[in-house]
Amino acid sequence: MHIETRGQGPALALIHGWAMHGELFAPLAERLADRYTLHSVDLPGHGHAREDDTPLQPAPLAAELVARVPDAVWLGWSLGGQFALRAALDHPGRVRGLVMVASSPRFVAGADWPHGVAPQLFGEFGESLRRDFRGTLEGFLALEALGSTHAQEELRDLKRQAFARGEPAERALQEGLALLDTFDARAELSRLPVPSLWIAGRRDRLIPPGAMPAAAALAPQARSVVIAGAGHAPFLGAADQVAAEIDAFMRALP
Repeated sequence: MHIETRGQGPALALIHGWAMHGELFAPLAERLADRYTLHSVDLPGHGHAREDDTPLQPAPLAAELVARVPDAVWLGWSLGGQFALRAALDHPGRVRGLVMVASSPRFVAGADWPHGVAPQLFGEFGESLRRDFRGTLEGFLALEALGSTHAQEELRDLKRQAFARGEPAERALQEGLALLDTFDARAELSRLPVPSLWIAGRRDRLIPPGAMPAAAALAPQARSVVIAGAGHAPFLGAADQVAAEIDAFMRALP
């Protein structure tokens, strides 16, 4: 993995979503680095860690992350939430709090969980990757921006950032899709030992915004925020509001 550090103050670790890298959090860094030390992570197979062939397994990677960045609040966006949540569940003595941004305890819809995507979606993306790698990535970026009030601007930002550190490794992308398809941590949320903040974009077309309030209802010391006008990457289209919510959350921690 690759970790870049900037800023000063209490630690905030940032974990990106599928096919992206840590530099996507630049809008948050601009607004928070004067108060917090920000650790932006590139997961194996992504960004500056593209050549790292470590498997994308949340438990061992979470253990490595908390060892390298102890005593931090962990923020995970989309797929990155799996690693942040695992860190909070498995290492409560080394994690101060959890922020989940457009990240759900279960990404796929089911009979008892209407807040997910169609079960076949991630499998279809996997097949499409094998046929048209670049086109599939650009299609996924368009899906992430869809719905936002600033969709065109967000899509430009996503496309510019997505390949700024080179294309992600297909192996890592396939592993990430498998995680999104099978992940289900709902039963563990009742024992989440740290305070948590769940942030959704009301116009998110990838993860239904109701997933975050539903998840917060399952966890103690949890609060959810739904940001009007924001899509799947609310820290791009509503960076001021997302930064303010994170700042308020971190200031309230013991």
